[in-house]
Amino acid sequence: MTKLKVAMIGLGMAAGHHARALLDLSDRIECVAAFSPTATRREAFAAEYPIPVTGDLDAIFADKAIEAVLILTPPSSHLELVQRCATAKKHILLEKPLDISFERSEAIVRAATDAGVLLAMVLQNRFRSAALKLDEIVRSGRLGQLIEASAAIRNWRPQSYYDVEGRGTMARDGGGVLLTQGIHTIDLLLSFAGSPKDVSAFVRTSPIHSMETEDLVTATFTYENGAIGTLNATTCAYPGLPERIELFGTKGTAAFTGAKLDAAFTDGTTITEGGEKSGSGAGANPMAFGHEMHRALIENFVDAIRNGAPLRVTGEDALKAHRFIAEILAASR
Repeated sequence: MTKLKVAMIGLGMAAGHHARALLDLSDRIECVAAFSPTATRREAFAAEYPIPVTGDLDAIFADKAIEAVLILTPPSSHLELVQRCATAKKHILLEKPLDISFERSEAIVRAATDAGVLLAMVLQNRFRSAALKLDEIVRSGRLGQLIEASAAIRNWRPQSYYDVEGRGTMARDGGGVLLTQGIHTIDLLLSFAGSPKDVSAFVRTSPIHSMETEDLVTATFTYENGAIGTLNATTCAYPGLPERIELFGTKGTAAFTGAKLDAAFTDGTTITEGGEKSGSGAGANPMAFGHEMHRALIENFVDAIRNGAPLRVTGEDALKAHRFIAEILAASR
């Protein structure tokens, strides 16, 4: 089978992890172009990775040999780029979040669906071995009836992080800690427990940061089955703590912390999974983790295109997280 030809659009913070993952999978996939409008970014990328760079975005969409595009640009640019991919019939791997508003995010999912192209999301924590094991436990019913499902995202970002132009603004990012950092753990929580309802919330911008959007959130909610939950999300927790998801059921408890799962059941059995030394993005360097999860995500994307395998994280999945975030912000108002 011929290699899948792809292009990267955007050579910012996330590009290195994607480039390393693509090179790891070079027996199945070939990145034929990496675009940035900025010459210095193209030069820096080309000096580190053996991938052709370009400043010609139109050429990527015109090239019929390119079957898929990785969109790694700021959120405010996503809808228009997805629409161009959809028109050109190119499959899409999109960096989170979908876009800066729920309406634009819905339009992205609709554009891909109407064009009949795949839309996969870069919510790579779904591919942690501990997350895969917890998903298996929940689906098998080993926890019994879920009675509580809660999450904590306690990251640290110094003020210098928000001093980068556009970061933490509504115009570029669409929000703060929920949409930019928290969405990874929120996506996981919802994949295990379903969509919350009856949301109450406190949302703040703390004295630690000078920024437009929120850096401190606490929410409470219920689920369709009657279970309750809480969410705490912040970028104020120096020096950054591992994200945590806790599930309490009638037959056991599971705690997913960083890359490790510990589960204990009322029948006396236990399960431990993960704990890989893959790093964390909880501290001042948001990219301080390995590219292994990106590799697994991109491999799933290739399998979906070539073999019809189900995508592990779809645009519809991301839309559920966006809807919950919108409900938290609305409840706080």
